[in-house]
Amino acid sequence: MAAICVFCASSRTLDQRWLDLATVTGGELARRGHTLVSGGGCVGMMGAVADGARAAGGHTLGIIPQALVDLEVADLHADELVITDGMASRKTAMIDKSDAFLTLPGGLGTLDELFEVWTMATLSMHHKPVVLLDQDGFYSGLVNWLNGLAPGSFARKPAMDLLVVVDSVPAALDAIEARLG
Repeated sequence: MAAICVFCASSRTLDQRWLDLATVTGGELARRGHTLVSGGGCVGMMGAVADGARAAGGHTLGIIPQALVDLEVADLHADELVITDGMASRKTAMIDKSDAFLTLPGGLGTLDELFEVWTMATLSMHHKPVVLLDQDGFYSGLVNWLNGLAPGSFARKPAMDLLVVVDSVPAALDAIEARLG
């Protein structure tokens, strides 16, 4: 099965529904036999997705910079925990060790990760699926803006087609599995 990298929020003050979404995502990912690749944190949605994967018998690989380990937010229960020297090397390791990318609700860091892997795909630097989970319209404003890029000649349609937008966890994993063949 695949190593699926999940990008998501690590905030400690999220509504419970977002934590529940992350837990469900981790559980479904594990039930389908996939490995979770995460940012290696134990807080917020990042911690919940890893806990959900482990609770369903899944394998978890966390990749975290030393600075966050020093803040005591590392997922010490990860099956594998890779410690990097910084955020850039963390992102590189996450990309290298993953077969696909799934973005859940999140903030600036999550969007940074999404846009990097999507941009790399548009440049044919990888051919891995990139899926955005727009649960409950969380990303609707972003998706509306993105949909205006190609008609305005700011992005080519084939580049836009590399980002798959779905509205449920099963649809997200179905999209990844279909693209992995």
